[in-house]
Order: sequence, then structure tokens, then C-alpha cells
Amino acid sequence: MTATLRLTEQLISLPSVTPDDAGCLPVIVERLRPLGFECDVSQSGPDDFRVTNLWARRGSGQRPTLIFAGHTDVVPTGPLTAWTSDPFVPTHREGKLFGRGASDMKASLAAMVVACEEFFAEHPDAPIDVAFLLTSDEEGPANDGTVVVCEALKARGERLDWCIVGEPTSVERTGDMIKNGRRGSMGCKLTVKGIQGHIAYPHLARNPVHMAAPALAELAATEWDKGNEFFPPTTWQISNIHAGTGATNVIPGSLEVIFNFRFCTESTPEGLQGRVADILASHDLHAGEDYDIEWTVSGLPFLTGRGTLVNAVSMAIAEVTGIDTELSTSGGTSDGRFIARICPEVVEFGPPNATIHKIDEHVCLNDIEPLKNAYRQVLVNLSEAVNAAEAEQA
Repeated sequence: MTATLRLTEQLISLPSVTPDDAGCLPVIVERLRPLGFECDVSQSGPDDFRVTNLWARRGSGQRPTLIFAGHTDVVPTGPLTAWTSDPFVPTHREGKLFGRGASDMKASLAAMVVACEEFFAEHPDAPIDVAFLLTSDEEGPANDGTVVVCEALKARGERLDWCIVGEPTSVERTGDMIKNGRRGSMGCKLTVKGIQGHIAYPHLARNPVHMAAPALAELAATEWDKGNEFFPPTTWQISNIHAGTGATNVIPGSLEVIFNFRFCTESTPEGLQGRVADILASHDLHAGEDYDIEWTVSGLPFLTGRGTLVNAVSMAIAEVTGIDTELSTSGGTSDGRFIARICPEVVEFGPPNATIHKIDEHVCLNDIEPLKNAYRQVLVNLSEAVNAAEAEQA
């Protein structure tokens, strides 16, 4: 059993259902401190939802810095009777390691830690700083985790150059896909105001469903942008729609529509909000008088183009696995959206994601060690890039 596998199993055995860290961060801190990391463990959030965060840095803070970022929390297990084995007892079957968090993302955390142990054993005077930003609030609301640490780092002017988020990004084999960006997410609750009445006397009422239907149809048919080299076009989708009392003979007094934009870097929240308002107005729906609207921006899009970090990660994957990795911005949001506000280059790279959040979540044993080796090679590649840049300046 490798050191990476042992640590992965140790972390899986700790039932860190969000927001409970369940002792995962102390285990990681115990491994990082002997390497020279200064570790700051903090808590935030209300008493009934306490979140544990870690910021650990090795180095003076004056040199180029790579952050390993991720989360210790996992989603709830669902019915235990549906699992083939206890989700918090690491179990091997058919070349796979089963357990909640196996792929999302305790294998990544273990790989990051062991990669640093091996790298600094061989390169104690590496020309880069390395940091860890870990939280127990990624699978939950994400209000008191990475975003809080990022605000503190920005306030004190920490130097941050590159970040690898250990989210499970691969498809078939570790390294076949990395995320070099993510779409933004903006939600909305639209409440259309009608007048309730008897369905047999529509002239005495005002049906908000009828009022909104033409506008909703246009919103659904609108092309918001065309996307770009890295992003698909922005999408608009209704997730919930409700009106009426349940009775069949009552015109509803209001209509509530909840919808979401997943938007790329070709659009902005302000621009999308303005276009929605224009479409509503074109159908004689006016803010305040005919409808109320509430917007929530849960994440802005970010993109890391081909450059130092993408090259270092792509080369590392090719050197370790022989895979020519695919760059992608598909999928949902991650804590990378917070880190990208204060760090210029952010990518996500982790094991295959086919079983994340599922019953019998697992990671193939053959995917764990290549992940650790690739993380270690990224450290080598970045160090060489820094040395080469310094030599060129000299």
C-alpha cells in the first residue's frame, strides 16, 4: 500500500459530512508541519454550521506561489442500506477503493500532501512557495469556507500566482481532462403580480401566467452569446415555476418563476439582467408594477488561458501518464470561482468523476498514484520555469 493510498483511506474513514471536518484537517496539518508549512486553522460560520478552514504556506511569501486547494467535506451518504459497504469504511473491490469522498475529493487531498512530501525531500531549496487552502464548506452553502479565506488573503496582500483545485475532473483516466475555467452562475426569482379571481369571470381578474407566458417563451428562445474558444454559449433554464392555489376554478394571484443563467466570459451579470428587463418590458411587464425580481450571483466565470500553469499541468500529465490532456470549462461551479478573484491562474485537476455524490462512490486504485505523481511533477515543472525565468533576467 502506497503512502497516498494509506492517507486516502485515513481521510475516508473520517465522516466529514458538510460542514463537519471530522478531524481531516488535523491529519493533514500533522503531515504538512514537518515539511516547514506554517498552518493556520480557523473556524467561521454560525454555531449551528461551524466551518473549519486551513491556510498553510511553506516559504517566505516573497516567491512565486502555488496553491493546492480543495475541501474535506463530503455530501451525505443517502440510505446506508443502499451501499454495498459502509461508506466510511474504506473498502477494496475489483481494483477500486469505495467510500464517500473517495473521488470527491479525498484521493486528491492525499495526493497533494504526499506529492509535497516527496518533492521537498528531493528539492528542499525549491524556488517556489507552496500553500494549501482547504475548507469543510464546499459541498454546503460555501459561505464560510474558501471565500472567507480568500478575503483574508487579499486583505493582507498574500502573493498568489498559481492554483490547482483538486476537484475530480477526469473522465476515463486520471489526467484525460482538466478544467481551465468555469462558467458563472446567476439565479433569479421572478414574481409576476396578477389579480386572483374566479376562473369563470376572467374580466374581473388578471392572470399572471398569461401575462408572463410570451416573455418566458422569448427568454427560452434567446441566444445570449455565442461562447468562445473555451466556453459554450450562455444558457438560460427555468428550474421551478408555481402559480395557483390548487383549485381548478381560481385564477392565480401571482406567478413565481425561478431560473438560472450559466454564463461564460462573453456575458456579464449586469448585461444579462438588463436584457431580461428589456424582454419583460417588451411584453408590457414593468418592474415594481407588474413584477418583482431578485437576482443572486453565486459565481463569476473564470478562465486561465494557455500559459505557465496550464503548460506545467499539461506537461506533467503527459510525462506521468502519456495522456494529451483536454482543456475544458464544462460542469458546475467550484471554489475556483473564489480563488480566481485573487489568483491569476487557476486550474482544476483530479481523478475521474463518474461516481461522485453517488451511492458506492469509488476511485480506481490505478488512478491514485498517477495523480500524486502528476502533482509532484507540476511542482518540478513550475520550479524549472521559475529558474529559467530568473536565468533569462540575469
